[in-house]
Amino acid sequence: MERHCELLKEIQDSPTDINAIVARRRKDFTGEFFRYLTLLSETSDSLEDRDAVARLGARCLSAVSAYDNTLDYVDTLEVAQAKFDNILDSPSVDVACEKIKSLAKAKELDSSLILLINSAWASAKESTTMKDEVKDIMHRLYKATKSSLRSIAPKEIKLLKHLLNITDPEERFSALATAFSPGDEHEAKDPNALYTTPKELHKWIKIMLDAYNLSKEDTDIREVKHLTQPVVIQRLFILKETIEEEYLESSRFQDSKTEGTTKSEEL
Repeated sequence: MERHCELLKEIQDSPTDINAIVARRRKDFTGEFFRYLTLLSETSDSLEDRDAVARLGARCLSAVSAYDNTLDYVDTLEVAQAKFDNILDSPSVDVACEKIKSLAKAKELDSSLILLINSAWASAKESTTMKDEVKDIMHRLYKATKSSLRSIAPKEIKLLKHLLNITDPEERFSALATAFSPGDEHEAKDPNALYTTPKELHKWIKIMLDAYNLSKEDTDIREVKHLTQPVVIQRLFILKETIEEEYLESSRFQDSKTEGTTKSEEL
């Protein structure tokens, strides 16, 4: 608690330097820290104080997500850039848009590629030297990407809406575990429940955070417009971190262990 309090004070003393603070102290921006901010917000006496803490938490989340996305972006840049180059090499804009739709259907429209397309449109839109024809091309690719997202996101988006609407943290994490519940495909399950994998849900959480950071008020994904609420964004980030720590890390360990066993057998 003392560490969380000290970090919060540093942010409050230098609110315009949040990005620098995140770069220097990324390891301190844990799920526990954001739960601490949520607790402060929920226990504040005045609505003004609650809103101030929530807004500060959202700014921290945005800075942390941007920092993490930069690291992930570097790791996946080559693959995403190759896909984007292939799209841009199309003989027409219509063909380029069709390629984006095809990638979406094949579940290859990942967050890194989305970042590239969104960033390209943002740069074109703000440019004073780029020709209108180029801006039009970037805008159409951007719109095609958002349209494709609407067509492929429903199951995970519905699951996220369900999880984010749960106010009790313990109940939310229990529901998260249930969503990842393993079992035989023919096993009787709740027909109204939604099931997915940690990797797939993590991908969609990352896409939603990317969309929030890059175009907070400009989204065509009707189901996720409520994600602009600061408290909901906090919950989304905590879910992302929980999946990484509780599911993806253990999965990578098991994969590494399995790979090691296989190599031993080969030897």
